Amino acid sequence: MNTTRAFIGLGSNLDAPAEQLRSALQALDLIEGSRLVAASALYTSDSLLPGQPRYTNAVAAIDTALAPLALLDALQAIENDQGRVRAERWGPRTLDLDVLLFGDQVIDLPRLKVPHYHMHARPFVLYPLAELVPESFRLADGRSLAQMLQDCPFVGLERL
Repeated sequence: MNTTRAFIGLGSNLDAPAEQLRSALQALDLIEGSRLVAASALYTSDSLLPGQPRYTNAVAAIDTALAPLALLDALQAIENDQGRVRAERWGPRTLDLDVLLFGDQVIDLPRLKVPHYHMHARPFVLYPLAELVPESFRLADGRSLAQMLQDCPFVGLERL
């Protein structure tokens, strides 16, 4: 079975966020045709929007035989199983799962943009990702993770 290494961003700020992420990591390993390869430490940070509880975030590496949109569907099913309500964009959530990277593919579809379009500006994505890949890692669009880390300081993050 041919597989692709995908990196998934995990986030939660409702209903015991650290437990939400641990449950999600177990669920990632149960996606048909996929297996969890590694997961970063958990990090907390303030919400991007004022007045929300702090977020807990991590990044997971999975090997998957699924196509990108099938993987997205599987991730959204996990979110729904864990009580995700899509009431407002960037609103509080029990679980958010984002496809950050999918092999060396650049994907620009209405439902899925890979590399994830805001990851370069989010320390709660970049620093957990840096735990899972070598320092020389480059995204499919040619951007260097090392340069993105340099441009996005470890500010407001707390490693759990």
